[in-house]
Amino acid sequence: MACIILRRFLFVSNPIGINGAKCMENIILQQENEIAILTINRPGFKNALDGRTYDEFALAVDKVKNNTGTRVLVITGVENSFCSGIDLSYARALTKLSQIEFMAMMKKVQATFMFENLSIPVIAAVNGYALGNGCDIALAADFIYAAESAVFSMAYTNVGMIPDLGGTFRLTRLVGPSIAKELILTGDRFTASRALEIGMISRVLPDADLMGAVTAFSEKLAKRAPIAMSMAKRSINNSLAADLATTLDFEAYNQSLCIKSADSSEAVAAMMEKRKPLFSGR
Repeated sequence: MACIILRRFLFVSNPIGINGAKCMENIILQQENEIAILTINRPGFKNALDGRTYDEFALAVDKVKNNTGTRVLVITGVENSFCSGIDLSYARALTKLSQIEFMAMMKKVQATFMFENLSIPVIAAVNGYALGNGCDIALAADFIYAAESAVFSMAYTNVGMIPDLGGTFRLTRLVGPSIAKELILTGDRFTASRALEIGMISRVLPDADLMGAVTAFSEKLAKRAPIAMSMAKRSINNSLAADLATTLDFEAYNQSLCIKSADSSEAVAAMMEKRKPLFSGR
């Protein structure tokens, strides 16, 4: 994989990459046809996030966002961990920041994981521990596929913190306030089957089948009309904070764009000609 030059480091107090170009080490970004696969790569730390990893994650997401040929993003981790949360050594270093500095840094971090703003679907393939920030990152995805061995936890209160990547917002909307409070206030770990039972995740699969199922689902999504998928995703996300009348107006507006797209014309032609459509994203 080609070296990706690090031009900016947002979150580390002592930036690397300023005095010379560096390759990404803690994030692996691969492109397989129309599917981007972002893998957190800190195996010795169960893929915990330090300053460099947050920076590289931001760069990788920007690269995906700017690649018009990408139609699906998959996020996973190496070995037997998705992401075990923030590296506690890095968390300790953050206590030296002033409140203003910390909040400015957090806004940059939070912006990286606003996957709702990506026009393409995002799938979290949770292959092991998803703790703290790791659980938050999974919750930011449009779909969560989990291995049977996956372990989740909103572990923040165990280290005197609270969710800070949108967990209080996203988890509450998925499972309701009562269960969200239970999971966040206790910080208890829970299994993939429990996560499925409460409606937090999409599917649970045998460990050996996880990536195969994610790949198959990604390929299915990649064959759909990109503009329509983007508009549908936006409409669903916006409906969470809107009434029916506002949602209907938003649907009508998005449909007015979809129906005039080349993809819509191609879909109609393909149906009439009894063939599979070839969508261009236009």
